[in-house]
Amino acid sequence: MQRLLMHSPIAVASLWIVAYLLISLMPLGVLLLYPAPPGRGFWLEFSVALGFIGLAMMVLQFVLTARVNRIESSYGLDLLLQFHRYTSLAAFLMVLVHPIILFINDPTTLELLNFPEAPWRARMAVIAILAFLIMVVTTIWRQPLKIPYEPWRALHSVLALVAVGFGFGHALGVGYYMSFFWKVVLWSSLILVALWLILYVRLVKPWLMIKRPYRVEAVEPQRGDVWTLVLRPVGHEGFSFQPGQFAWLTLGIHPIGMREHPFSMSSSGDRPDRLEFGIKALGDFTRSIQTIKPGTKAYLDGPYGVFTTERYWDSAGFILIAGGIGITPMYSMLLTAAERQDDRPFLLMYSASSWEDFTYREGLEALKDSIDLTIVYVPRHGHEGWDGETGYINQDLLARYIPLHRGSRQYLICAAPVMMDAVETALFDLEVPITHVHMEHFNLA
Repeated sequence: MQRLLMHSPIAVASLWIVAYLLISLMPLGVLLLYPAPPGRGFWLEFSVALGFIGLAMMVLQFVLTARVNRIESSYGLDLLLQFHRYTSLAAFLMVLVHPIILFINDPTTLELLNFPEAPWRARMAVIAILAFLIMVVTTIWRQPLKIPYEPWRALHSVLALVAVGFGFGHALGVGYYMSFFWKVVLWSSLILVALWLILYVRLVKPWLMIKRPYRVEAVEPQRGDVWTLVLRPVGHEGFSFQPGQFAWLTLGIHPIGMREHPFSMSSSGDRPDRLEFGIKALGDFTRSIQTIKPGTKAYLDGPYGVFTTERYWDSAGFILIAGGIGITPMYSMLLTAAERQDDRPFLLMYSASSWEDFTYREGLEALKDSIDLTIVYVPRHGHEGWDGETGYINQDLLARYIPLHRGSRQYLICAAPVMMDAVETALFDLEVPITHVHMEHFNLA
């Protein structure tokens, strides 16, 4: 029974959720185990509980962003990062409400805001909350504030360490619920785990990546202002991946510099000796891809992601819905299926601005000779003589092509967020089982 549970994706994912809740709610358990000190009312204790829960959730943010394979493989990195964003906001609200309740319950505690004369434990609390506030503001409004990704990422890590470190120092200084040695050991262990994860992601993992370098073999232009970056492993066999997965790419610099970007592999998952990435020229980094010279060193952290046909080996077939550069993971799935002589039917519904913007168009057409592949191109506006579909992939268009028995297929969607939301709603209205719909949020930065 235990072996069956450990091999069940749903069971493993559920266990991680239980572990997260147990650690987050641990402060409440401490409050229940030991009576409050004399003279402390409900609101004061409630405030303390919020502070401890917020601190515990902050520590867990380091786990969510450490790209731990065992956790990531249960949910997908894009879902974990979304969860990280929302739980960070929840933790911030708890930490912020903690002193507000204190001030309302006992107005004399407002004197603790007098930073020069306040005790060191109060100063630590102020520093922790300010660090947390700056971290939230610069994350939510990074683009309006025009903060480049790499400096923001470094600042984000430093502020997180400051917030957690000074928050823990504040809790030690107050001392009411840190009076027992085992509690100090328990919280210290959590802080050390967070510190280790930072060191692992920033130092240990880059050092391991240096041992497995790659070189750029070619940079090939594709339709739709997309470039295929071709990498070859140097001194090792590369890595196999499940078609549809992605990796974090560092080009031309040491991986410890944190200038890495996530891209989906566009090549076959069974070809570890030649890895290809489809990269659309959208931002400063992606526009520079075409200038990368063959021979440039590259480093990869991956593979990651659960957006893959590999997880549904018993499916009768697949409906692939792509928009723009969202074709990249789909192309990898189809190439891998062709190499494996997969006999299941594939329906690709592909949306782009114009006929000339359909990336990998020639390659997709050639795959029809190897697998049971039907392609529905949907340009915004058809060119002269075009008699195919036009406009957007909406409910009416989907109803014309997807099978009558909706649950016999798995539906994989990768596109801009607006398109994915619209397609997801349309599939729901067409009574496609929600468990059969899978989406890839390819913009993780």
